[in-house]
Amino acid sequence: MDVFNAYAYGSSAWLALKGFALLGAPKLVVTLLVGENRGHATELEIYLSRSFGLALLAIALLTIMMTGSIPLTSQTDVKSSDTEDTDPRAPYAFSALLITTLLHGVLAFYDYAWYISDSQSGLALGMVGSTIIAAMGVWCILFGTTKGRVSRKTGADKRTSGFPFKNAEADKRHAGRKAL
Repeated sequence: MDVFNAYAYGSSAWLALKGFALLGAPKLVVTLLVGENRGHATELEIYLSRSFGLALLAIALLTIMMTGSIPLTSQTDVKSSDTEDTDPRAPYAFSALLITTLLHGVLAFYDYAWYISDSQSGLALGMVGSTIIAAMGVWCILFGTTKGRVSRKTGADKRTSGFPFKNAEADKRHAGRKAL
């Protein structure tokens, strides 16, 4: 399993865990997060908790589907292409990756801000989980979305440049090959 699929499944699992908690035990979640000790949750709080729980489950399922972790077409439906720039996962994989990474980053910051003011351990747990998933998403955005263009002769990535430093050793080897 590559890092991209690990991110998609990890992100979906984290969102589903939050969704099932809101869906299954809204009174417990509201009681844990409410500052005053009033004993019960109102009907509006229960309704909103269950609605947001269902929304988180839907986002978790959409993340799996849109990233292409579960293929929606059979191998016979996929046309072979000779271009290197096409992504075999899904056409919306990068968009789903970017949006869910931003979501987890915002959730981590939000949990951090509330943890600083209230010092509740549930917020700290949410902050740590969302931070890990967001960091994994940033890594996938930076390094995990392309295969690179590796030269068959030198083994180096063709997209690199010599700016601001020159690679004199590589230039010597390259000049030696031209002379032959």
